[in-house]
Amino acid sequence: MTEYGRGQGSEPWHPEDPLYGDGGWGGQQAQTGPQSPYGGQPQHHPEQPQQPQYGDWGTGEHPGYGQAQQQYQHQYGQQQYAGQAQQSYDTQQQYGTGTWATGPQPHLPYTGDPTDPYPQQTAAYGGEQPDLYGTPDAYPPPEPPSRRRAEPEPRTDWDPGPDQGEHAFFSGEGDDDDEPADRRGRGERRGRGGKGKKSRNGCACLVVALVFGGGLAGVGYFGYQFYQDRFGAAPDYAGDGTSEQVTVEVPKGASGAEIGRRLKAAGVVKSVDAFVAAQSQNPDGDSIQAGAYLLNKQMSAASAVEMMLDPKSQNNVMVTPGQRNVAVYNKIDEKLGLESGTTKDIAEKKYKSLGLPSWANNNGDIKDPLEGFLFPGTYPAAKGMKPEAVLKEMVTQANRRYAQYDLAAKAKALDLKNPLQVITVASLVQAEGKTEDDFRKMAEVVYNRLSSDNTETNQLLQFDSTFNYLKGESNIDIGADEINSNQDPYNTYTNKGLPPGPIGNPGDEALKATLNPTDDGWMYFVATDGKHKTEFAKTIEEHQRLVDEFNASRNN
Repeated sequence: MTEYGRGQGSEPWHPEDPLYGDGGWGGQQAQTGPQSPYGGQPQHHPEQPQQPQYGDWGTGEHPGYGQAQQQYQHQYGQQQYAGQAQQSYDTQQQYGTGTWATGPQPHLPYTGDPTDPYPQQTAAYGGEQPDLYGTPDAYPPPEPPSRRRAEPEPRTDWDPGPDQGEHAFFSGEGDDDDEPADRRGRGERRGRGGKGKKSRNGCACLVVALVFGGGLAGVGYFGYQFYQDRFGAAPDYAGDGTSEQVTVEVPKGASGAEIGRRLKAAGVVKSVDAFVAAQSQNPDGDSIQAGAYLLNKQMSAASAVEMMLDPKSQNNVMVTPGQRNVAVYNKIDEKLGLESGTTKDIAEKKYKSLGLPSWANNNGDIKDPLEGFLFPGTYPAAKGMKPEAVLKEMVTQANRRYAQYDLAAKAKALDLKNPLQVITVASLVQAEGKTEDDFRKMAEVVYNRLSSDNTETNQLLQFDSTFNYLKGESNIDIGADEINSNQDPYNTYTNKGLPPGPIGNPGDEALKATLNPTDDGWMYFVATDGKHKTEFAKTIEEHQRLVDEFNASRNN
């Protein structure tokens, strides 16, 4: 005898049973009698015991039906479907000797189910407990027979969980409860109006508001920056700046943007764009030269451009072609605010660390190893800089320019001993020539007088410039007795060949002429006006005529 529901026995269907003719939950059943799942005819299998039909609640026995029914009752408001399920059967089908019994079955007393959560309720179905179906005392009220199964009434206090429309972050689940979820019923949840949930919802709203507000602020900031970058005026200071001054070095060939970046880095202008705009708006803006500039901090871009165009703001040392080192040293001392002679002393002591090429200073009679290596140009020299830094920049520039020519090969082709002699000839050409047109002729005069077959001067150059160099002067009126009595290696009147080293710093034009002299047979020259005009001669007779013209111009 299989127990259904809570161990109740079966009994005939009551005519007023609201589920009469419904066939239970298993399928439609005719009112005339039990319906078999095999087309209405009972099936007999004497040889084999009939097995419970799991999953067909209308025709077979289900051993766990009582437990499932109790769970169903608990979850849906304790609705008493057990009695209705018992009455939904026309006849209690009992497993017997291979056939289904269809007659009335005796009631068995309820002995108690070990899993029954209500062990104290011992009344059996159809026993001491009265049947209240169909009476006003029934609860819940009977449903109309047309409904296949009773449905639970909608819960008006239902609180959707995280998976039904409310996110767990806002529901507050798991914040304060340590009790597992499977040990709480739906009715145990906190109401929406609970104080704890209000607090959590308020915090969540605050977080959302802050995130949303921060996003708006970020969008606004970047939008403003984008507008300023595309359409707004470039950031700029106002006025002529503060009293604090800084030195800014502008390299040769620097663009306006590069100059602006250096000025901004030094704190002179506020933005690169402001300087570029001011430079383009100034008619002379493109004439800013390379060099060092002494500028005020926090200047307007327009004021910075104006000051850089003013020669007074330039802190540069300019080396002119043919200028001797001693004059360059004095300029550096002046620009750096140093005592006279400071740079010259440093040059003598530190010349080996300034980057001279290996072929320089190869003669013990050289008066200044840096002579000929302070290449003509403009170099930054402002207070605070060290003399050796300025000198090293000049030597570096000389190496860069000299490296453009293969001086070793050129020296061999010109019958010179080494590259240093090439630079020495260039310094003579630069010192004696007055114009660029003179340089190539002057170079030929040097090579012709150095020639071993020179019978005119017997390899004596006889240049006044070399004697003036050793004297540290620039005198064109030199007496014969003074010249002939001086045996210094730099005196080319008394010493054959070239002086030990250069006598100045030649420029590009003199160097090019040295490497490409004329071939017209020039042997002599005379500065007929003493300053700007030089005339050349091939013979001694022509030379004497030029000397007479020179003396006449000076009323000698």
